[in-house]
Amino acid sequence: MSIRTAQDLRDAYRKFSEAALSNPNATLADMRVNAEGFGEMTAEPAGVVCEKVDAGGVPALMVTPHGARTDRVIQYTHGGGYVFCSANSHRRLASHIAKAVGCRALVLDYGLAPENPHPGPVNDCVKAYRWLLGQGVQPAHIALSGDSAGGGLAVATLLKIREEGLPQPAGAVPISPWADMEGASESMQTRAAVDMCVQKPAIQQLAALFLAGQSTRDPYASPVYADLKGLAPLYIQVGDEETLLDDSVRLAHRALDAGVEVKLEIYPEMQHIFQICAGYLPQADVAIERMAAWLKPRLGL
Repeated sequence: MSIRTAQDLRDAYRKFSEAALSNPNATLADMRVNAEGFGEMTAEPAGVVCEKVDAGGVPALMVTPHGARTDRVIQYTHGGGYVFCSANSHRRLASHIAKAVGCRALVLDYGLAPENPHPGPVNDCVKAYRWLLGQGVQPAHIALSGDSAGGGLAVATLLKIREEGLPQPAGAVPISPWADMEGASESMQTRAAVDMCVQKPAIQQLAALFLAGQSTRDPYASPVYADLKGLAPLYIQVGDEETLLDDSVRLAHRALDAGVEVKLEIYPEMQHIFQICAGYLPQADVAIERMAAWLKPRLGL
């Protein structure tokens, strides 16, 4: 794969989006098969073992880099609008992150909508978190991460963990989080011409499938409307050429107002979850290195 520059990234995303829309008669099953190809944009990381696990009733992949600490875990939730993609499509990305940090990653195959609408996914994530605690992993040795819908889901999981009286993990790294089901962020308009991946009509369609008639401002679906007080530290990464840019900005401001430790990094010329090009795109590799630098001291590594 030749994705080495910002323009390569735009071109690759545009081609992927055009291919996804090329068949107007595609079924949901067809579209899900096509979406799995998103993971092909990630280079296969060397020296990583992957095994299927049952994380408290939630299917998942446990990836273990060679020489990694097995008592530290990143719980990772994939993107795909709550309707598409899987643990397998994002296994490579999660593996790159785990390898950089030097720990394991638990990549969840949470239930997708419309079969498993809200709050199914966040409940799955809390089940998996409880499972990790039950395996003897200390909360201070767990971090959450995820991209797009999975990034919003990581924050929603922190909220649900707080509600259920569980200890917060060491921190969370939402990547280009989809954090507003209403699509009300200003960047939905200001970045529409440059974002090759996410547009408001698609967001609205996916939100309708995911929410199944529930409120677009439910904090466990749209954490930009939540009270974030008491949550673990957040490190948010987002590209400047994203319609979801302001979801990250608003989430960061909301966290700061609640007294949460938060770091926000906006990457110039970068598309939605550009980190998926890890191993090919230099900016993706730099972003993952920065994740690792932020996570390691918080996980005691």
